This record gives sequence, C-alpha cells and structure tokens, in this order.
Amino acid sequence: MNYWLMKTEPGTWSWNDQVKAADRGEHWDGVRNYQASNNMKAMKLGDRCFFYHSVKEKRIVGIVEVIKEYYPDHTDPKGRFGMVDVKAVRPFNQPVSLDDIKAEPRLADLALLKQSRLSVMPIDDVSWKLICQMGRTEP
Repeated sequence: MNYWLMKTEPGTWSWNDQVKAADRGEHWDGVRNYQASNNMKAMKLGDRCFFYHSVKEKRIVGIVEVIKEYYPDHTDPKGRFGMVDVKAVRPFNQPVSLDDIKAEPRLADLALLKQSRLSVMPIDDVSWKLICQMGRTEP
C-alpha cells in the first residue's frame, strides 16, 4: 500500500461532503498539474490518502481510500488529465495543521513543505505513521 496527500478547498469539496458520499465515494477531479496527475496515475486500489483542507484551514482532517484507479477526467475539455475515486475511511480525532507539520523536524522533507502548491503528493510510511499519531487516529 502507498500513501498520499490530496488537497481540496473546503468551499469546493469538504471532508463533510466526502463523508456524505459514503461507500460509493467520489471522483477527485479538476487536477491540472502534470506532477499531481502523475501521482494519481501511480495510485492503486486500497492506497490511503490524507484529506487536506487547503486555503484558510491548511490542515489534514481525515483519511480516504482509493476505490477506483486513474481514468479520464470528464471536466477536462482537452482530455489531458484524469482522476481517481476515493471514499472516506475515518476522520482525524485531532486535525493536523500545516503549522504542526512545520514544527515537527522529522517531517521537514515532506513534499507538502517543499512543493506547497502541489495538490496530490506521496507520503512515505514513516511520515504517514507520525502524522496519524499527531492526529490521534489509527494509520
């Protein structure tokens, strides 16, 4: 299993929206960055992703699971980009803010800190477990 972080603007698609989608999940569309798109191409069924509220909140609020691998994004008129489907697994008991992550020296190499505008990024196993601990939730 691989781990990822996926950013969303909560005014567009929030954790509550994701939870309401239940087990049918929802597609993660609108990604228009080649590196982020390539990260989604690498996702496999069962991979887990941190659900990150961007913009004003800047915090990880839950975990989602990939339930459908990469396929064409119907919102892309040029047909260059794709999407995956994800479903909610569990919320974080304690959201983990960007400031919390920046304050943890063991997370200094995260793509979230190095490539702050990237919307879909990999998370290594050690960082995944540490962030789950910080959020007081099971990995």
